Amino acid sequence: MYRLLIAILTSVLVAACQIDSRQQVLATGATQVQLRQYQARQFETPDRERVLRAVIATLQDLGFVIDKADAVLGTVSATKLERYALRMTVTVTPRGTDRVVVRANAQYNLEAVEEPQPYQQFFAALEKSLFLASQGVD
Repeated sequence: MYRLLIAILTSVLVAACQIDSRQQVLATGATQVQLRQYQARQFETPDRERVLRAVIATLQDLGFVIDKADAVLGTVSATKLERYALRMTVTVTPRGTDRVVVRANAQYNLEAVEEPQPYQQFFAALEKSLFLASQGVD
């Protein structure tokens, strides 16, 4: 009888943990999808190098100092030290033959930035930079 009671209690606890875990995974998944929408943009251009140059110029225009840029990997890391420490890493990857995806990750004092404003500001400036570059304006 004692073993039966222990088995039933264990089953109930395991089932409760599974339900809670599923809810947490679904909640985290929705948050991650929303965050990825802030962090990534797709551009219709096959020229990854031009986009990388525009990313560097945009970060500098926004007051960042470029820490590291790697054309082979398609990554740029930069830091902004104006009243705060904001670090941004941007990755440019080809998507098919005619598009590139730009994904930005920002950290504020080593914590991931989950608010949309810094990403929106960066992508708005990047879109303007790419548009001006396509029109031959420097």
